Amino acid sequence: MTEGHPDGLPPEPGPEVPEQGVTDQAPASGEENLADDTEAGLVGDLAAAQAAVAALTDDLKRLQAEYVNYKRRVDRDRQLVKENAVFAVLSALLPVLDDLDRAREHGELEGGFKAVADSLERIVASQGLVKFGKPGDEFDPRFHEALMHAHSPEVTTTTCRDIVTAGYQIGERVVRPARVTVVDPEPAGEQ
Repeated sequence: MTEGHPDGLPPEPGPEVPEQGVTDQAPASGEENLADDTEAGLVGDLAAAQAAVAALTDDLKRLQAEYVNYKRRVDRDRQLVKENAVFAVLSALLPVLDDLDRAREHGELEGGFKAVADSLERIVASQGLVKFGKPGDEFDPRFHEALMHAHSPEVTTTTCRDIVTAGYQIGERVVRPARVTVVDPEPAGEQ
């Protein structure tokens, strides 16, 4: 039996195939030009494909950058809308807070009403509303609205004497300046 054949017969001789790389004849010049043209065409196609990939990659990067900027802008706008809504609601509550302060000064906050007032003050504080303005604070026109001026030799800088209504701010943003009476130092010639 012959190895490699299942039926035991020897293989039939086929047409002889020349070994690759070894030819008896040189290729015709037409075949050589065709190979050169095909290679040049493939190189041109490759260069065009690479240029298209580079252009599409640039477009993709530009679109990604535009999307990131859009996302930032939307997030910033959303935050601004939220801050403005909180500002508007808290601004509307300032007269109520003023009434609570006046009631507290007169000792009228007792029992359940005091609990409601304390709860309201905690809620507005949790939203970032901060009360400011105390007698003796140095006058700052960014935070204080002067309703009246007086002179006194007891002060060296312009100082808040009385707080008519407290001021409020959220973060760095002033919701309402404190309305105050102000004491100025005596003019230099009158001391």
